[in-house]
Amino acid sequence: MEILGSTPPDRGPAAPRVTPGYEGPGYEGVWRFTAPALDSSVPRARHTVRQLLAHRRVPVTEDLVQSLLLIVSELVTNAVRHAAVLSPEITVELSVGGGWIRVAVEDDHPYRPKALEADQSRTGGRGLLLVQAVAEEAGGTHDVSHVAGGGKAVWAVLPLAPAGGTGAAPPAGPVTAPVTSPRRPR
Repeated sequence: MEILGSTPPDRGPAAPRVTPGYEGPGYEGVWRFTAPALDSSVPRARHTVRQLLAHRRVPVTEDLVQSLLLIVSELVTNAVRHAAVLSPEITVELSVGGGWIRVAVEDDHPYRPKALEADQSRTGGRGLLLVQAVAEEAGGTHDVSHVAGGGKAVWAVLPLAPAGGTGAAPPAGPVTAPVTSPRRPR
């Protein structure tokens, strides 16, 4: 999997004013990577997200990392199992802002999934319930948004507690900033 790039996150209308030229902490940005809609992409996506968090030095606790990786597993698994027929490739997007971290999995299938009620007789079908529970327990949220190509992005936002205070509100839907090549250190 190749990480396609980095852009500053879409801070939304509630973003605080900052000094011109200030780019925020070095860990803020948006990264996207694609993967085939195969079972083998689930552990690869988890590994890539973990590496990206470490490489960008995102200030996350191990509990938050585990919650985020569980969400990645569930969302990629759902895309592989339910959207692969119309979407042979999926996109994983990780966005980090000044108080939140967001993960989204996009596919080309137009169906908007809904969390099923817990059914003890079923061996599967609880992925979105798990995502909902993990996001809410962490103080975050989740949803499904339609994307321009007719598919969808299933996403979750979790709070991030960076050193030094509060940050901007998390984006409500897909981050729409274009992906560019990573910024070079100055």
